[in-house]
Amino acid sequence: MNTHQPTLNRTWCHILLEELFRLGVRDVCIAPGSRSTPLTLEADLHADLKVHTHFDERGLGFFALGLAKTSQSPVAIIVTSGTAVANLLPAIVESGLTNEKLVVLTADRPQELIGCGANQAIHQAGIFSKHVTNSVFLPSPNRSYTWLLSTIDHAMFEQGEFGGAVHINCPFPEPLYGEVDIELEIATHLEVQNWYSQGASYCNIEQRDISASLDWSLAYKRGVLVLGRLTPEQAENAKRVGEQLGWPVLADPQSGISTNWRHYDLWLQTGKGKEALSGCECIVQVGDRLVSKRLNQWITQQVKEQGVAYKVVSQSHQRLNPEHLPQQRLITSIDSWLTLLNDRLEGIRPPWFQFDYAWHIAIQQAVEKYSTTEEATELSVARWLTTQSYAEHVFIGNSLIVRLIDMVGFSARQYVYTNRGASGIDGLVATMAGVHSHLQKPMICLLGDTSLLHDLNSLALLSKSSVPNIVLVTNNDGGAIFDLLPVPEQQKTNLYQMPHGFNFKHAAAQFNLGYEQVKTMEDLEGRISKHITSGIGTLLVEIVTPPNQASEQLKTLVAELHAL
Repeated sequence: MNTHQPTLNRTWCHILLEELFRLGVRDVCIAPGSRSTPLTLEADLHADLKVHTHFDERGLGFFALGLAKTSQSPVAIIVTSGTAVANLLPAIVESGLTNEKLVVLTADRPQELIGCGANQAIHQAGIFSKHVTNSVFLPSPNRSYTWLLSTIDHAMFEQGEFGGAVHINCPFPEPLYGEVDIELEIATHLEVQNWYSQGASYCNIEQRDISASLDWSLAYKRGVLVLGRLTPEQAENAKRVGEQLGWPVLADPQSGISTNWRHYDLWLQTGKGKEALSGCECIVQVGDRLVSKRLNQWITQQVKEQGVAYKVVSQSHQRLNPEHLPQQRLITSIDSWLTLLNDRLEGIRPPWFQFDYAWHIAIQQAVEKYSTTEEATELSVARWLTTQSYAEHVFIGNSLIVRLIDMVGFSARQYVYTNRGASGIDGLVATMAGVHSHLQKPMICLLGDTSLLHDLNSLALLSKSSVPNIVLVTNNDGGAIFDLLPVPEQQKTNLYQMPHGFNFKHAAAQFNLGYEQVKTMEDLEGRISKHITSGIGTLLVEIVTPPNQASEQLKTLVAELHAL
């Protein structure tokens, strides 16, 4: 037995975690496991790292995603070897698309135990494929501490540039347990001692500064401003730019605000709606990941058929051009770019379009007729979430619910969190739990029944919250989104919607959460108001709706809009 191995393992991890702390990591999310012991114990002993735990690696990955989404800082994840690593893939896929910074520390068997029948030993090299920004496959712990430091510094520099996840695979030989003397080990390495005493990262790598710029020729054209995934502050600044330019402003629900041009996902289906924006010469999109399929189709048609100039301003280095359009792309700080514009634009120009206020009022009245009902329906709940005053921070699920919010929502000002990279229904509760854990403010999460069934384990992450929190689930007994898609009618129920017949009363009890089932909007408001103002912890509120109610209401609503 190598009596020095525990000290080598722990010193290696001590240096690794200290450098990650110096590079911005403040939260470490840990799942149980033996092979990850050196990482787990050193994370727990670090005085300035906050440790979060969860028994389910898939949920842990999404919880870390939520922390990173809110803190805007890299978040570390520690898991043991084997399929524990594979369970992180869904969250890493999402972070690769939406640029949240995850530092994934996966324990591993040493190389000599891979491919020879050793227990819990799988091929972890390349397991996350192209979904990570960088992959670092460390050797077994040794005394090459300065190599470790410079390697970590470079990987984290690339993450600072491009976002996404960094995978650091950490093989640990046994013994994993035993007496260790890290101070003595560090004392024998002068370069490591110097690094340790200075309190700064080992290497100083400067990030490139992409200066904000403006194509002034666009400012004098007839344009449309599209707001994507932004903070409310960014969205309001961008809206101000649109008003100064005299442009229509179309705001995605992820921007957290609304404009006079709301409900575009509905009225762009009508001839009059498309005609309202005819004559557009350029489209400027600020922020990425638009929800509306209709808006994306309109942009594509304008660029391809009308030759409209298309500019996308985003902080992401990712390619954001699914239709492969001719596009001018500016990768820069959105805040800096908007500040530059607001400083240089003077006065308010007259709008280039003829705004039909009567038509827009008629649209709003038609939308309100179906989304402000006394009965708690999916449309009325979607509308209510964007207008409620109980929680400034909301998390919106995927599938049907986000589309309904895009259609009928009317946000005054909210901080909106979503997983709209891969747009999956997995990990939504865990991601919301991570956001809530960082914010420590009242939140409301709205999602569908299939999404909640998919992530039931993650309700455990909400069971110890002391800050009021709402999980609001609309239960239409399966995947009602397929009522809006041209799936085969004969197989729709059994192979697509998959009705389950479950409710969530006992799930809430299993995880010690409060539970209410409501039928009216008055009851919904009363229960949520009471919990947020005087309750603690998480309340699960369930609304049971007929499976095809939302789709039928939308069909009738769109028919009315065509007749306006």
